[in-house]
Amino acid sequence: METVVIVIHLMVVLALVLVVLLQRSEGGALGIGGGGGGGGGLMSSRGTANILTRATAVLAVAFFATSLALSLIAQNEDSPASILDAVPATTDGAPATGDGAPAGGSGGILDSLRQQSEPSGPQVPAAQ
Repeated sequence: METVVIVIHLMVVLALVLVVLLQRSEGGALGIGGGGGGGGGLMSSRGTANILTRATAVLAVAFFATSLALSLIAQNEDSPASILDAVPATTDGAPATGDGAPAGGSGGILDSLRQQSEPSGPQVPAAQ
C-alpha cells in the first residue's frame, strides 16, 4: 500500500513541476506563450493559462493528499521499541523495579554491557 502511494506521489510531483514550468511567467521565459489569433478560444493564451492554472490547483490538492496519506501510513506502522524502554529482568526471573535497578541486585543493561566489554581470561601485563 505504501509503495503504491509513493509511486502516485512521485507521479504527481513530476506532473506538478512540469505544469508549473509550462505556465507563462511575467517575462514569458519557459511558457507556451503563443500569440495565436483572436478571441477566447481553448488554445489561446488565455485558455491555456486557465487550463494550466486549474491543472496546477488539482495537482497541488493531489500532492497534499498523498503527502498526508504517506504521513498517516508511516505513523500507523509498527516502529521498533527502544531497548532502553524495556524493563530488564534479573537472572532469577524476577522483574526489575521501577527505578531501573533490578529487584534482586545488578543485572541492568549497563551492567550487561560492562560484562561484555571486560576481557576474560589471563591478562598479559603491559611492557614497560
